[in-house]
Amino acid sequence: MVEKNAAAAASRSPKKWYQAVPDPMVLIFLILVATYLLTFIIPAGEFERVTQNGRTMVVPGSFTYLENVANIPLFNIFVAIPEGLVAASRYLFIVFIAGGLFHILQKTGALENAIGVAVNRVGVERRNIIIVVGTFIYGFFGVAVGFENNIALVPIAILIASAIGCSSLVGVAMAVGGIGIGFALSPINPYTVGVAQGIAELPTFSGAWLRTLLVVSSLGLLSLYICKRVVNMEFDEPDNAESLSKPLSEYSLTKRDILTMVVFVGGLIAMLVGVFTRGWYINEIAGVFLILAILIGAINGLSANGIVKQLMEGAASVTAGALVIGVAASIQVILEQALIIDTIVNALSTLIDGIPSVFAAIMASVVQGVINLFIPSGSGQALVTMPILIPVADLVGMSRQLMITAFQIGDGLTNLIIPTSGGTLAMLALGRVSYAQWLKAILPFMVMVYGLAWVALIIGHLVGY
Repeated sequence: MVEKNAAAAASRSPKKWYQAVPDPMVLIFLILVATYLLTFIIPAGEFERVTQNGRTMVVPGSFTYLENVANIPLFNIFVAIPEGLVAASRYLFIVFIAGGLFHILQKTGALENAIGVAVNRVGVERRNIIIVVGTFIYGFFGVAVGFENNIALVPIAILIASAIGCSSLVGVAMAVGGIGIGFALSPINPYTVGVAQGIAELPTFSGAWLRTLLVVSSLGLLSLYICKRVVNMEFDEPDNAESLSKPLSEYSLTKRDILTMVVFVGGLIAMLVGVFTRGWYINEIAGVFLILAILIGAINGLSANGIVKQLMEGAASVTAGALVIGVAASIQVILEQALIIDTIVNALSTLIDGIPSVFAAIMASVVQGVINLFIPSGSGQALVTMPILIPVADLVGMSRQLMITAFQIGDGLTNLIIPTSGGTLAMLALGRVSYAQWLKAILPFMVMVYGLAWVALIIGHLVGY
């Protein structure tokens, strides 16, 4: 009787605010409806575009409003969802395939054994050191490899977090946060810095010193934030969360485990070589993961049917998170149908004119962050906005280098929180952390890292960067 009364009292206790947040699918659908309503307020418009060196770029000063553009029917909200699923298919498929690969790795026990042995040797009492090192390693991958290219590495961080007695949220913060910060502030980011500097007629990856200082200090700030806050946050582990199955002292590696890990690490190295030397992206990486799944399954005695079964079970476990990606992509579909993306870009770019040059870079980063919601591709955003904002920088007395850094900050950092970032949603899906849970964890850090980045922009202006 006492237990029943306690259970009843617990059920009547008020929920935390984040527990009342709608399901991520509902939340993003509401954003989709809000976007649809914006199409009746924001007029259609477009810039003229030209192709230079194989790149389609905007012609500055060419914006015109379009007349006689029909309103989008209400029915298109629902049609946009399957169209968004198709547009984001590469993200969906890599989530399914990576989910299958790590399900096979989990069943073999090789990855769990390797992490258990490693953490046992380092010592769980050095938890904060493990978190810091892990965050910087993931940050390095973000700096050197990219963002979406690292999607499949998230489950490893979940197991590391479990090994040191932390929640999946800590693992996701290490992996997604580290990769995101590394990519956002990378001094050698070819998708944002490389494209933008080409448009601004600056040497490729010039001005790397400020970006290097910023990315290292931001990763340090993230490490401290995870150790001091995320580790202590309440988090309801999902039923299918990755976790260690026994005490650390009981872990050991067999010859089969070692062979499995050699094949797995060899596959990752092959992936990196392909990314750097052959321009591989998500489809090629997904192909490597399929090969790894087959090889690892065969090494561990799985039949062809057994490998397929494990792949299907792994894919099924991440289906909900994968579908969220497609629903988020439908927002872009509505914006493109309404022809209002260029109108938004043109209106936001005018906000920088007339601002004192010392603060213009900060405003530029804010503007780019808002634009990133509508153009989530970093290189795509550079091709649309840089032809407009580079002349603005010249007019307000801001260096082109600083404008590009402001663009990189605004575009890159917001990837960690906007619902239209397919890469972020894919990583969250593999980590079994919902979008609402992620926002609760990461938003306070975003305030801090933006403050740090804005200080860096002001210092850059003052020293003539």
